[in-house]
Amino acid sequence: MGESIKLIANNKKAYHDYFIEDKYETGVALHGTEVKSIRMGKCSIKESFVRIEQGEVFIYGMHISPYEKGNIFNKDPLRVKKLLLHRSEINKMTGKIAEKGYTLVPLRVYLKGSLVKVEIGLAKGKKLYDKRQDIAKKDQRREAEKEFKVRNLG
Repeated sequence: MGESIKLIANNKKAYHDYFIEDKYETGVALHGTEVKSIRMGKCSIKESFVRIEQGEVFIYGMHISPYEKGNIFNKDPLRVKKLLLHRSEINKMTGKIAEKGYTLVPLRVYLKGSLVKVEIGLAKGKKLYDKRQDIAKKDQRREAEKEFKVRNLG
């Protein structure tokens, strides 16, 4: 029973700025017009972040463009949305976040069957030298692929 997964939004910057240690699939509490807007691909998580408040998980800054045909039913595009997780997962995350340097970052938004899901990652911030190392590795890989392509064509 492989359910179809359609990627709506991806947060590439999260992988650049953080080491992702653990990933969680969460549901999102949305209103009807927001779901329609997401189905059309009008969603962004570039500036968003996740917080745990009073035992509940919320996502801030997730931008869902207003649905064109939604008129009065449209909600604020930047409103705070509740993420749906099991209590045990929330407790595990809370324990990890209490440690120094850990945070929760939204990684991607996708449709799984008919449901809107958000993948959040338990992340540890990268230092500047870590980012430089990653960029250097990426450049090396790119050079190797370019060389390989040239060698195979000639």
